[in-house]
Amino acid sequence: MMSHPSQFSLLGKRRFLPFFVTQALGALNDNLFKQSLILAILYKLNIEGDRGIWVNLCALLFIVPFFLFSALAGQFGEKYDKDRLIRLIKLGEIAIMVVAAIGFAFDHLALMLVALFAMGTHSALFGPVKYSILPQTLRPEELVGGNGLVEMGTFLAILAGTIGAGIMLSSGNYSVIVSVVIIAVAVLGYLASRAIPPAPADTPQLRLNWNIFSESWATLRMGLNQTPAVSRSVVGNSWFWFVGAIYLTQIPAYAKDWLYGDETVVTLILTVFSVGIALGSLLCEKLSGRKVEIGLVPFGSFGLTVFGLLLWWHSGQMPHTLQTHDWLGVLGFSQAWWVLFDILGLGVFGGFYIVPLYALIQSRTAESERARVIAANNILNALFMVVSALVTILLLSVAKVTIPELFLVVSLMNIAVNTYIFKIVPEFSMRFMIWLLSHSMYRVQHKHLELIPDEGAALLVCNHVSFVDALLIGGAVRRPVRFVMYYKIYNLPVLNFIFRTAGTIPIAGRAEDEAIYEQAFDRIARYLDDGELVCIFPEGKLTTDGQIDEFKAGVTRILERTPVPVIPMALQGLWGSFFSRDPNKGFLRRLWSRVTLVAGAPIAADEATQELLRERVMELRGAVQ
Repeated sequence: MMSHPSQFSLLGKRRFLPFFVTQALGALNDNLFKQSLILAILYKLNIEGDRGIWVNLCALLFIVPFFLFSALAGQFGEKYDKDRLIRLIKLGEIAIMVVAAIGFAFDHLALMLVALFAMGTHSALFGPVKYSILPQTLRPEELVGGNGLVEMGTFLAILAGTIGAGIMLSSGNYSVIVSVVIIAVAVLGYLASRAIPPAPADTPQLRLNWNIFSESWATLRMGLNQTPAVSRSVVGNSWFWFVGAIYLTQIPAYAKDWLYGDETVVTLILTVFSVGIALGSLLCEKLSGRKVEIGLVPFGSFGLTVFGLLLWWHSGQMPHTLQTHDWLGVLGFSQAWWVLFDILGLGVFGGFYIVPLYALIQSRTAESERARVIAANNILNALFMVVSALVTILLLSVAKVTIPELFLVVSLMNIAVNTYIFKIVPEFSMRFMIWLLSHSMYRVQHKHLELIPDEGAALLVCNHVSFVDALLIGGAVRRPVRFVMYYKIYNLPVLNFIFRTAGTIPIAGRAEDEAIYEQAFDRIARYLDDGELVCIFPEGKLTTDGQIDEFKAGVTRILERTPVPVIPMALQGLWGSFFSRDPNKGFLRRLWSRVTLVAGAPIAADEATQELLRERVMELRGAVQ
C-alpha cells in the first residue's frame, strides 16, 4: 500500500506555504485591527452617546463590502493571474493599515472607520482568489488537506487577532503598539505573497462588468445555477456562517450571564471553539481518505445539532453567584467543563461540515467560473450573516428567549435546513452511508488505486464477495463509479436508495428478463461514451464458497461495443463477514475486520479476455481470508 505524506507536508512546499502564510496573516490583521478598534471605542476613545451603536456600525462596515465587491472580485480572480492579484491586494493592505495607524495615532474615529471599510473591501477582494487558487496549485488528493490547513490557519489567526488586540489595548501606549503591529503584519503578508508561484488566469479574455449591482446579481445566479451538489454546497456553506455568527456573537454575553465569568472566560470559550474548528478541519483529510468526501457533511451537520442541543441542556447548571470568575475560577466548576466540551464539539463538527463543502465547490466547478462561484458564496455568506443578526435580535429582544434557548432554536433550524439540502441532493446522504459503513463495520485499506485514471472512461472488474461490495468500492475510489448490479440486489430495501442515487445499472440474466438485460448494456455504453467509470462483477453472482467463479461473457460484449482500458480489482478479507454468503457468518464475526481493495495495472481492451481478467483478479485477491 502506498504511504501518503501528511497534509502538514504541504507546509514544506513552495506551491502552498507562501499562500498559507499570506492568507493567515491577512486573517490575523483583519481581527487585530477590527477588535482593537472595537475595544478602543468601548474603553479608550472619548465618544458621546451609546458606544454599542458604534460597535454595531463596525460590524456593518466590515460586512457591506462583501455585498458590494465580491462579484467584482470574482471577475478579477478569473481574468488576472492570481499570484499577481494577491500581491496587489496585499500592497493595498499596507496602504489601508497606514491610514488606520494614523487614525489610532490621532484618536480619529472617522479615519479608523474608513480604514475598516477598506479592510472589509480587501477581504472581499481576497476571498475568491483565496479559494480558487487551491485547485490550481494542489493535486486532487491534496485538496481536502489543503482546505483543512487553510481553515485551521484562518480560525487560529482569528483567535490570535482577538487575543492580541486585548493585550495591546491593555497598554497605556496602545495607539503606537497597534499602529506598528498592524503595519508590520501587512508588510509580512506582502513579503510572503511575493513567494507565491505563478498561478495563471483561468479566463483572461473575460470582459469586466463594472456595474457592481447587476454583476452581483449575475454572480449570485451563477453560483446558485450550478449542479445541485455545488449550488446546495454554496447554501450549506452560507448556513454554516449563519449558525457560526450566532454562536460567536453571543459568546461574550453567554460567558457573563451564564458562566458568571469575566473577559478571560470569553477568551477561553473562543480558544476552545477555534481549536475545535482547527482540529475538525485537520481530521477531515484522514476521515475522507484524501479525497473530497461529502459524506462528512451530514456527519458534521448531525454533530452541530447534537452539541448545540447539549449546550442548551448544560446551560444554567452553573451555581448562581454574584462573584465574577476568571477563567481559572470557572474551570473549578464541573458544570463548566461540560459547556466547554459542547463548544469543542461544535467546533470539531463545524470543521467536518465546512471543509468538504469548500473542497466540493472547488473541485466540481469549471475553472472558468470557479472564482465567480466562490464570489457568489461570499455574497450569500454575508447575506446569511446579516440575516442571522436580525433573527438574533428578533428572538432575544422580541420573543424574549434566553441565549441557551436561542442555541436550541438554531439547533432545530439546523435539522430543517440540512434535511432540505440532503433531500434535494441525495448524494450527500448516500456518501454518508457509504462513509459510515467503511468506517464502522470494516477497516478499509486501499492499494494501488492510483492506477485508476483520474479522467476518461475505464471499466473496473472485481470479484463479488458480499452485498456491500459496491459501497466499499464507491467509498474508496475518488471518482464517481457507475456499478452494474444484479437487479435483485439493486432492489434491496435501504440499499436501493444508495444504488439509485449513485446511478447504478440493474441487470438481469437474459433468460430472466431480456428487457432489463439489454437496457443495462445500453446504459453501460452511454456512461463509457461520456468518459465515466463503470464497475462490473463479471462472475454475475455473489460467491457462495469464497472462490472466484468463471467470468461471464458480458465483459467481452461491453468492450466490443465500447473499447476502453480495463482495471482489474480485488476485494480481500470480506468472506465470512455479515454481508457475505458464508454459512458460518455472524454479525459479530469479523466485525471491524480489515478489508483491502487492491487495483492492478490497466489492460487494453483488445487484450482483456475473460480468462486473462479472471486470472489477474485472482492474483490480486490472493488466498481466501
